[in-house]
Amino acid sequence: MIGKGIAFIRKMSVTRAAIGGILFLSLGANIRAQEVMLEELPNLRERAVIMHMVSQIVEKNQQVVWDSEHSQVTLPGRPVGLKLVGPNLIVVAQFTPFLQHSGMHVLVAQVQIWINLPNEGMRYHTTMQTIPLTFNEQIFFFPLGSVEEAEDASIEIQLMIEPYARRYSE
Repeated sequence: MIGKGIAFIRKMSVTRAAIGGILFLSLGANIRAQEVMLEELPNLRERAVIMHMVSQIVEKNQQVVWDSEHSQVTLPGRPVGLKLVGPNLIVVAQFTPFLQHSGMHVLVAQVQIWINLPNEGMRYHTTMQTIPLTFNEQIFFFPLGSVEEAEDASIEIQLMIEPYARRYSE
């Protein structure tokens, strides 16, 4: 099932200059502090998940020019956020996992984008999507849409959740 989930919003034509110089900011507590919380409250350990995020800027010919990896422990219904800031672009995203007994889980993606386009000014876009997934399934999320033109660059966020208890059990 790896790689089967794909989510994206309406394509915005974005050149490398608009995305260049991205700075990644995590909007959550660090993983070690959250692990201490789970050790103090052992009933939460069985419900907790680890969300892995890899953010990349991909240029023409699928060349990755920037990437950042981040993992965070969270609970179902509790969002994990990230913020990407560039000279003409801000992407704020929250990804909230919801677990179901059937094994088919749901990830809710809420994204806000501010982009300053030459000769057009500042634009704001927002989206919310529900993405079905299973544990350890890799999801690709394209906040600016997929690359259609050779000179366009894109932002790609790879997401995966895994159960905390299975990874860190005795």
